[in-house]
Amino acid sequence: MMSQFNFFKEINSALTMDGELTKGPVPRWQKKLEASEANSSLNVTRSGLSAAYNPNLSGTSVATKTPGKSWDTKKKKSQTPNKGPKTPGGGGDRFIPNRGSTNFELGHYLLKQDQEKSENDEENEGNSNTNDDKPTPAKLEHRKLISDSMQVADSKTTRILSYQNKAPPAPEFHVNPLKVVYTTKTPLSTKSGSRYIPTTSERILDAPDIINNFYLNLLDWSTDNIVTVALGSCVYLWNAGTGSIQELVEYEDGDHACALSWIQDGQILAIGNKSGIVELWDCAKVKRLRVMDGHSARVGSLAWNSYLVSSGSLDGAIVHHDVRSRDHKVNTLNGHTQEVCGLKWSTDYKYLASGGNDNLVNVWTAVNEGGISTANEPLHVLNQHQAAVRALDWCPWQPNVLASGGGTADRCIKFWNVNNGSLLNSVDTKSQVCGLLWSRTYKELISAHGFANNQLTIWKYPSVVKQAELTGHTSRVLQLALSPDGSTVISAGADETLRLWNCFAPDPHTTKKPSSASKKPNQSAFRQSIR
Repeated sequence: MMSQFNFFKEINSALTMDGELTKGPVPRWQKKLEASEANSSLNVTRSGLSAAYNPNLSGTSVATKTPGKSWDTKKKKSQTPNKGPKTPGGGGDRFIPNRGSTNFELGHYLLKQDQEKSENDEENEGNSNTNDDKPTPAKLEHRKLISDSMQVADSKTTRILSYQNKAPPAPEFHVNPLKVVYTTKTPLSTKSGSRYIPTTSERILDAPDIINNFYLNLLDWSTDNIVTVALGSCVYLWNAGTGSIQELVEYEDGDHACALSWIQDGQILAIGNKSGIVELWDCAKVKRLRVMDGHSARVGSLAWNSYLVSSGSLDGAIVHHDVRSRDHKVNTLNGHTQEVCGLKWSTDYKYLASGGNDNLVNVWTAVNEGGISTANEPLHVLNQHQAAVRALDWCPWQPNVLASGGGTADRCIKFWNVNNGSLLNSVDTKSQVCGLLWSRTYKELISAHGFANNQLTIWKYPSVVKQAELTGHTSRVLQLALSPDGSTVISAGADETLRLWNCFAPDPHTTKKPSSASKKPNQSAFRQSIR
């Protein structure tokens, strides 16, 4: 009966909603309050037990855990990035120094010694009789003997807090996550085999009144290191070695130079002007040698083949002039329907490439066994450009490879094999191509561009991978010329500046000295046909 009464009493107390709960789990707020009070005491830990310090554990303290604690079992373990397996020595991916090898007595002695010395120095500053407190040589020798016997080192050479055991080396599979923070990217990568190319101009020259015309060729660099440029109605000579400037000629009555080209060897300059004539100037004597006609409109392009100079005109014709003959006009080529704005002889002087405003690139044969060819039909007609072609240049190590660049509507650089007229490769440069030059030092070529970046771009060949972009011009680059040693490129921009770029300088570590058995440069086929 009594047990039944107790049962009903417990049922009623459980169903009663008023009053405090005498049984059941401890509320959460009460747990937190007890935990905070426990942490405020120095002798009580979270688990309710004291963590004693054991000096035999090399300075490492171990906190005991209370089994079955819910907050400890649910706590997530912190993970170290890139943490691999433990090292064979039992360590993880970080080094915990061992203080057991540190001599704390020596450190305490050295600290007290420095403190006493500083206190004595302060007291001696206020006393006039400082000479009496200075240690004698006998005292110094006595201190040294005591230090040696007690194995106490000098405070000036001994580090108080130092770990004698070095950190073990990291395992091979360990990767430092901070490596990217301390890694510096240099422009020269030895692994990729690339070279350092300066992206800023080495020198800037003023070129006031330069004519901003895509179809004209107003710059050239001679083998005697003289740069000629047409500015307005004048033609100037700049000696790149001495820096001297000389005015060659000034035209009147609205006439001006439209094309400039140096002969291969010597200081003979050919000038094509607006009236349609070609002039020959001896720049060493500043004297005009002769005037050659043959065109009905301006001459915008010129190219030399030994004593033969070829001129391209707005009338669409190409005329070969023999500068030694009284009757200079040798042949006339009519392969373009619009202005001929680009002319370039191949490096072996067997082919002539012409680019026109009719979007065509024509390849002409130069000479045959009997002399100059009289064929009026081009060997190849390359018609895959969609704009005017002014940029032309032949590969110096593959004489049968021709590079051509198109204007604003085309923007492509194309590579041709003139042996069969096939297209080898084409790359879209995203901007107008105004000039092309092959490097004689590297298997690269440089291109000059207009809107929107007005940059010079260096391309690797034959992969046609962009190597670098040379910026600085604020308007389109009109013309390019290469120095006699092949290391420097000069560019003429519509921003009225001439900029020199040392972009093809040979690497001194890889440059080989020319051997005595090296081949001579290719001579003109026109010169070889002369008896």
